[in-house]
Amino acid sequence: MTTAIELKKGMIFKQDGKLIEVLVSNHHKPGKGNTVMQMDLRDVMSGSVVHKTMRPSEKVELVHVDLKKAQYLYDDEVNFIFMDTATYEQYEIPKEHLSEESKYLLPNINVDLKFTDEGQLIGVGLPTTVNMKVVETQPGIKGATAASGGKPATMETGLVVTVPDFINEGDELIINTDTGEYKSRA
Repeated sequence: MTTAIELKKGMIFKQDGKLIEVLVSNHHKPGKGNTVMQMDLRDVMSGSVVHKTMRPSEKVELVHVDLKKAQYLYDDEVNFIFMDTATYEQYEIPKEHLSEESKYLLPNINVDLKFTDEGQLIGVGLPTTVNMKVVETQPGIKGATAASGGKPATMETGLVVTVPDFINEGDELIINTDTGEYKSRA
């Protein structure tokens, strides 16, 4: 058992018989009233996301998660296919369960598969950063610096990222998977 104030992004707990993953956790102190935790939570099995407010002292039961090293192979119309790098066993995860993670999945990327103590596959842990190519953006401006406002760029997975004005189509960039923001050129 742990309290709501200790919940961080990526943690999984049980509530009403469901496995719930924390997507966003913010400690909020309004000017008047009690402190609350504002969280975006995802039902691991259905993929539905809800915004919930909890008292910081509210208790939840954490779920122990085992990680297995795996590699993303490909997707079919319904599932993402992963391969355990130690046993070469393949796992399928429905696309609707990985709506956020799918923006960063490139073939052959290494990930961590998340399993419960009962051996149930419940999700994917992404690396902190991924390298992606820019497939569409406005032409670069000569002499532009990183300090300017930036422009939108569409990456090879469809992810749209704000990048500096000097970035061009075909450039390979390092993208932070936690925030979805541009870090640097690769």
